Amino acid sequence: MAKVVIKECNSYELNQLISKINNGIEILGGWNKYLRPGFKVLLKVNMIGPKSSDSAGVTHCEFVRALVRILKEQGCIVWIGDSSGGAIGGMAPTARSFKVTGYEKIALEEGAVIKNFDKEGVVEVKAESNSQEKMYLAKPLFDADVVINVPKFKTHSAAIYTGAVKNVFGCVPGLRKAKYHKMAPSPEDFGQVIVDIHRGAKFHLHIMDGVTAMQGEGPTAGEVYQANKILISEDPLALDTVAIHMLGMEIADVPILKTAQKRKLGESKLENIILKGDYESVPRLEKFKLPKRFRSSKKRNHKFLIKVIDFFQARPKVNRNKCRNCNVCVESCPVKAINIETKEIDYQKCIECMCCHELCMHKAVDLKNDKILARVATFFYNLVQR
Repeated sequence: MAKVVIKECNSYELNQLISKINNGIEILGGWNKYLRPGFKVLLKVNMIGPKSSDSAGVTHCEFVRALVRILKEQGCIVWIGDSSGGAIGGMAPTARSFKVTGYEKIALEEGAVIKNFDKEGVVEVKAESNSQEKMYLAKPLFDADVVINVPKFKTHSAAIYTGAVKNVFGCVPGLRKAKYHKMAPSPEDFGQVIVDIHRGAKFHLHIMDGVTAMQGEGPTAGEVYQANKILISEDPLALDTVAIHMLGMEIADVPILKTAQKRKLGESKLENIILKGDYESVPRLEKFKLPKRFRSSKKRNHKFLIKVIDFFQARPKVNRNKCRNCNVCVESCPVKAINIETKEIDYQKCIECMCCHELCMHKAVDLKNDKILARVATFFYNLVQR
């Protein structure tokens, strides 16, 4: 049975973080189970873009500092790596993101090494879900002796939730990410890409920063929620299963996790997961705001009506009053549906991947709805439900 450790942690005070993480790892068998002195350890953080750690949009820099210090004490060489999403001026903003998040400063102060996945080279791996498709993953994943996935606890405007399973998408360097969004426009299909990455690379541990979480329209435009949790597991799907149950959701509510369940990435049944640490049952995060697109699994019987409601309730639209003309929305759109001059979105082309909303660091892409038509669609939906 899979084990998930939940530790209560109410701040990013360094000594508290170190104590909580060490205690959690001890419950799983101790650091000696995973490490040896001299090992190269890669921390695959969640660095979606140039967001500050206090935004809850990225793995907090002090959380990363705590891990670096722990690993250095174990005699390891520590790497901090990722590739940011989006594009500005034809390039992913990864280098800038390392500065804004605080990781570059942490690495300098603690003696870690920054690994910009966009510059480190790639390794070709086979995509299990499509034997004709080759994947190119960042080389540090294969050069490291141990890879630790360090996701952030967040909601997601398109995927509903993003955590340990989805965080590995950053292992695809640079602008190749857009290709996969275009190839797999639906969250279910995109889940195939995510599972292929898990199969192609080896992740030894998953340590989630949930001290603060992002609620609402994540993964960048949501609000900070004080969750006070650290989750640790060897099984990414088991970890995410516990996390979404904290939010009152099930696997069926999160398409990427549903695909991971079908592909047997890990354990997805709560009754088969052993909880350790500070909780014997899953704690509930009260008054946590879920994305507009969330629909409970009980309402999945009428998919057409759900899509109609979603269409009218959550369509991306660039807010020109907030827009700073960085064009990250234009350059990051996998189907080129956004006009570079007017920022108007061609909804005939739009695949609703929400990359524009996800990757705008200025929160200038709103999720607009047609309230009247949404209410009409909801009215008919409720009739069918009766």
